[in-house]
Amino acid sequence: MEKKKNRFVMTVLSIILGLLFGAIALKVSGYSPIEAYKVIWLGIFEKPKYVVYTIIRATPIIITGISVAFAFRTGLFNIGAEGQFLVGSLAATLAGVYITFLPPVIHAVVCILVAALAAGIWGGIVGLLKAKRGVNEVISSIMLNWIALYLSNTMLTVSSFGFKRANSDSSHKILESAKINLFQNWKVSEAGRAALANNKLLKDVLTPPVNAGIIIAIVLAIVVWYILKHTTLGYQLKAVGYNKDAAEYAGIDIKKNITKSMFIAGAIAGIAGATQVLGVNHQISILGASEGYGFDGMAVALIAGNNPLATIPAGLLFGGLKYGGAKLNSSSLGAPSEIINIVIGVIVLFVAMPKLYDKIFSGIKKIMSKKDRGEQNV
Repeated sequence: MEKKKNRFVMTVLSIILGLLFGAIALKVSGYSPIEAYKVIWLGIFEKPKYVVYTIIRATPIIITGISVAFAFRTGLFNIGAEGQFLVGSLAATLAGVYITFLPPVIHAVVCILVAALAAGIWGGIVGLLKAKRGVNEVISSIMLNWIALYLSNTMLTVSSFGFKRANSDSSHKILESAKINLFQNWKVSEAGRAALANNKLLKDVLTPPVNAGIIIAIVLAIVVWYILKHTTLGYQLKAVGYNKDAAEYAGIDIKKNITKSMFIAGAIAGIAGATQVLGVNHQISILGASEGYGFDGMAVALIAGNNPLATIPAGLLFGGLKYGGAKLNSSSLGAPSEIINIVIGVIVLFVAMPKLYDKIFSGIKKIMSKKDRGEQNV
């Protein structure tokens, strides 16, 4: 209990320090920190639609955070979540475009499962290379990130695949039956249009691409937490992560569980890609560089202490800073939105130094105990 309390205090202090360093950077650059943080705050909470957009922005980050957290808890560093996200996006788009005989809901579920399977295999390659050949998962997953990026771009640039729309850098749009958007049919109905026209709050909330992604993220967090906490599979995977020799002595197949862990982590990251395609973009496009969802997920997992449930508030914080911070450029203040990267970087830096906090906490306890002894002597 004490350890959890310290972890929470450490995270809160790290967030405060991140905001403090961001304020210093703003002041040095000639901008008012108070005004800048006001812009960010209002950019998230001023209107209901801003809150909805923040949740939409945070959803794929939460899910990739769950993927990275799961791998961490099993002793592996899934730096390949970015590539798995891209493979999941590609697979979901292909299934959403070319599977034409399925009804709504079932089609969306199939797209998500296809994305999870494809990205799971992509992650499983990393696990297999580590288990069979001792290849470090960081090296192999970084290479696979680049391969995933160029594979996705190749599918769109090679005309013989017929996957790219004419006169566009994007793929064909997924079918309506594959979308996971909520209230879509209602919004285009006569009753829906009338309700939106007469109710500003309702219009504000439903104007963004509201979708089932956040529900999927919450369910995934609960399922992964339960697997790690209460199942034999979770026990075996964590045992391999904590102590391979002890796990092998207990009869656990080390190589099998390493591969299995990376497959599951990859599948989760693939679901993040699927929710983004099915609920927001409805297509994929040629990319000059990775979008960063997988790398953001690593920061979220670190802030969450690799707790799948804690990735939800950590991801919402991250999504809020990203969405609200993007408005700094367009505001009258004209401050650079890159300041948010400084804030996030400092938060991650301090969260990654638990030993520093341990020394601070132990130092405070020593001072307090000396003070108590002094008062008793008096």
